[in-house]
Amino acid sequence: MSVAFTREDSAATAAEVELPDRPVSPHPNLVTSSGLEALATAMKESRAACDAALRIEDAGERRRAVALASRDVRYFADRLRTAHLVPPPADFGAVAFGHRVTFSWDDGRRQTFRIVGEDEADPRNGSISYVSPVAQALIGKATGEVVTTGDREIEVLSIE
Repeated sequence: MSVAFTREDSAATAAEVELPDRPVSPHPNLVTSSGLEALATAMKESRAACDAALRIEDAGERRRAVALASRDVRYFADRLRTAHLVPPPADFGAVAFGHRVTFSWDDGRRQTFRIVGEDEADPRNGSISYVSPVAQALIGKATGEVVTTGDREIEVLSIE
């Protein structure tokens, strides 16, 4: 039906804003306690953004803002519902989820990362997802072991 025959002001306002859901990983949703707190905080912020969006006067802007905030609410609700809290590791004999690992690359570069859940991973701030290639190569390895990831070798220097 043409927009001319509807009560909407324009084609732009007639079309409901629909955003695709945020992609959800097929991997188990493992989280640390700080990751679970971050998900809860993100959920609260998304709900607040949704409430604020509902108060926007411009109909088109309100629709866009509500669609974006609602998409985030759905995502974080799903991530909270599927979260599996992993307790901090008690054994430091081998790399595991939650450990901070220092390792050196075959070119001599050293790096330290904490192995965490996908939603809390932030390599720039020192954390990587447990499903990342580097974490996958390191998990289960002990200090002093050398592993290959891609075409590079890395040596585990310490596990905290």
